[in-house]
Order: sequence, then C-alpha cells, then structure tokens
Amino acid sequence: MDNKNLKKNLPYVLGTIAIIVLFGFFFHGSSQKSSGEHDSLAQCLTDNGVKMYGAWWCPHCQDQKKEFGSSFDLIDYVECAVGNPGSGQTKACDDAKITGYPTWIFKDGTRLEGEQTFNKLAETAGCEISQEQK
Repeated sequence: MDNKNLKKNLPYVLGTIAIIVLFGFFFHGSSQKSSGEHDSLAQCLTDNGVKMYGAWWCPHCQDQKKEFGSSFDLIDYVECAVGNPGSGQTKACDDAKITGYPTWIFKDGTRLEGEQTFNKLAETAGCEISQEQK
C-alpha cells in the first residue's frame, strides 16, 4: 500500500479499532456485578486469612469470581495453573496439596472444595454478611 492509499484508509482503520475497543469495554463491564457489592465479605475473608486457590481455565473458579463481581479483587487468590489445563500447577499449590479447584483454605486449616455460597464462606471464616448476600 502506498502513502496515498494509507492516508486515505487510515481514518477507517482507526475508526474500526475504536469501535472494537468500545464494544470490548461495554461487554466486559456489563458482565460483572456492580462495583463493591460484596466488599465487606471479601475483605473479612482476607482479613481472616482465607485464600482461594484456583485455575484460570476452571469454570467453577470463574463462576465463584463472578459471584463476587468486582469485590473479588479483595480476595486473597492464588493462581495454580501453569499454562494450559493438564500442564501441572504452581509450587505454592503443590505445597498446599490442592487437588481440585476452587479450594478455599482457612487460617485454621479448614478446607472447602468447589464453589461455595457466601453464607458457607462467612460462617466458616467467622464473618458477618448482610441478609441480601445469604
């Protein structure tokens, strides 16, 4: 492509890129719960030494993260995946003897495997949650 054609098509290329970026922000933002909806529970879990071990490719982990919405940023999360599914896991997860995802480990050593309700997490960690979160 010569300079004349490049200058002629540049606005179209930039416009297309801008539209793709805007759609990405729209669809990504619309799939998450409202900001901070579960901040108090997430912070209490972290303050009480609770960790969630998971893998980026695990559908149950993704569902658990979606339940927390943006509040998941407050959860002490340990990524176990090393590459693609079946490629092994990190030393931290081997050391914690993680055999399935998600696994929640509490300060006292209690383990909960699989997706958990807010009520079960709060009860096990000694956190209080609002009536709407139960």
